[in-house]
Amino acid sequence: MRLTALLLVLALPAAAEPVADIVILGEVHDNPDAHLGQAAALQDLRPTAVVFEMLTAEQAARADADRTQIAAAWEASGWGDFPIYAPIFEAMGEARIVGAAAPRDAIQSVYSDGATSLFGEDAARFGLDVALPESQQETRMQLQFEAHCEAMPFAMMAGMVSVQRYRDAVFARAALAALETYGPPVAVIAGNGHARTDWGVPAKIARAAPEVTTYAIGFVEEDAGLPFDEVRIVPPAERDDPCKSLTSN
Repeated sequence: MRLTALLLVLALPAAAEPVADIVILGEVHDNPDAHLGQAAALQDLRPTAVVFEMLTAEQAARADADRTQIAAAWEASGWGDFPIYAPIFEAMGEARIVGAAAPRDAIQSVYSDGATSLFGEDAARFGLDVALPESQQETRMQLQFEAHCEAMPFAMMAGMVSVQRYRDAVFARAALAALETYGPPVAVIAGNGHARTDWGVPAKIARAAPEVTTYAIGFVEEDAGLPFDEVRIVPPAERDDPCKSLTSN
């Protein structure tokens, strides 16, 4: 089954891998075939560094210094499912491992203190000091509401949108730092929501460093029209309904 899925991914249009300073490889987190697709892209791209949404800077530094510690660093992150991510690490060769996950206490602080004060003096550079247009704010809150099974008050989604904006800016800052340190191309491994070009990591990079080129590939289970530079379809993962336990009573 896994071999068949890999062949499906590799059988997609074989255009040359895009040339850009930073390539964002989106994913459906629990889909093994999305990660096989990312691994294939990394083999073609041969990046100098790979920035991970899942690892903190400290966890990534540990894994980068001793590649035998990658699995242990991943376990420490609490992300889980290392086996389905292992092909990414196998494919990245000697690329440096960079972590961009914000610590949990920092994420919690966004709700109480706001993204601008937490991010620091570069907040304006990444647009965190500017309120979103009302239509975009509403759209993003609705997406968060649906992603959380409509199980929490809609008003709470404003805080989740702030967290997402904060995380996008943190990922973008880490990618730009990696680009400055190691040179192009740099790859970013993150969820599809962070890879979208209209308000995700590519948009944050465009605002902070307009001279830097980006290319975003969404590895998706269906083409729902999300804004990426390129869409690659992967077979849907088998999964239980994540909302079933919340809506069954």
